[in-house]
Amino acid sequence: MCMARIADTTIPMIMAIPTITPLAGKPPIAMADPDAGPSADPVDILPLLAWLSPAFPVGAYAYSHALEWAVEAGDIRTEADLAGWLEDLLLHGLGRNDGILFAQAMAAAGAGDGARLIEVNALAVALAPSAELWLETCQQGRSFLDAVCAAWPAPALLAQAGLLKGEVAYPVAVGLAAASHGVPPQLALEAFLLAMMQNLVSAAIRLAPIGQTAGTRVVAALAPKVRALAADIRTLTLDDLGSATFRADLGSLRHETQYTRLFRS
Repeated sequence: MCMARIADTTIPMIMAIPTITPLAGKPPIAMADPDAGPSADPVDILPLLAWLSPAFPVGAYAYSHALEWAVEAGDIRTEADLAGWLEDLLLHGLGRNDGILFAQAMAAAGAGDGARLIEVNALAVALAPSAELWLETCQQGRSFLDAVCAAWPAPALLAQAGLLKGEVAYPVAVGLAAASHGVPPQLALEAFLLAMMQNLVSAAIRLAPIGQTAGTRVVAALAPKVRALAADIRTLTLDDLGSATFRADLGSLRHETQYTRLFRS
C-alpha cells in the first residue's frame, strides 16, 4: 500500500503490480523473418523508412560531402547559399550520379543479374573524385549492407550481397536492398535522394551558417526537384553519368588538409 496526499487529506491507494510472464522460447527482440520476403502490402515502405533514418547505423552524420570546406571558404553563409549549393549537387553532381547508380543497381538486383550488379558497383566505387568521398560512399555502403543483411535478411538480398566483395558503394547497397524487398522503384529513388539532401542540410545546421527552420525550408524547396530528378533518372543509363560540380569536388580535396574539421568529408 502507498499513500497519496491531496491537500491535507491522506487517502490510501492500493496499487496492483502485475505479474509479467515471459514467453517461453521467445527472445525479446527478433530480426525480420529471412524467409518472409516483401510484405503482402504492394507499397511496403516501412523498411525504406528505417534504412534511410538518421538512426540507421551507417555513420552518415560523420560526412558533409565538402560542405564543411564550403562554409570555411565562405561559399555558404546564408540559407540561399546553401539552397543553391545543394540544388547544384542534386541536379548536376552527387545527387544525379548516385541516383543513376541507385536505379541501375536496383534494376540489376531486381532482375537477378549478379554480373550487372557487380559492374555497377565497381563503377560507383571508381567514380569517387577524392579519397574522402571514396570513404564516404564505401564506408556507408558496407555498413548499410551489413546492417540490412543482419536485420532484414531476405533470400534475394543475402544471395546477391554475397557477390559484392570488398568495397560497396552506398547507392548500390541501398538499391540492392530496395529491390530485394520489393520497394517500388520510383518511391525508393525519391526517398533515397531526399534523404541524401536531408543529411547534407543536417551537416550545414551543425556547421552553423543556418538554423533548423531555415534548413527545413531548404529541404522543402528541394523536394519537388527531387521528384522531378527521380522521374528523369528512370530513363537514364550509366552512359549518362557525369558531373559539373567541380568546386564541390575540389573542396573535398582541400578538406583533407583543412585545419579544423568536424566531418570526415
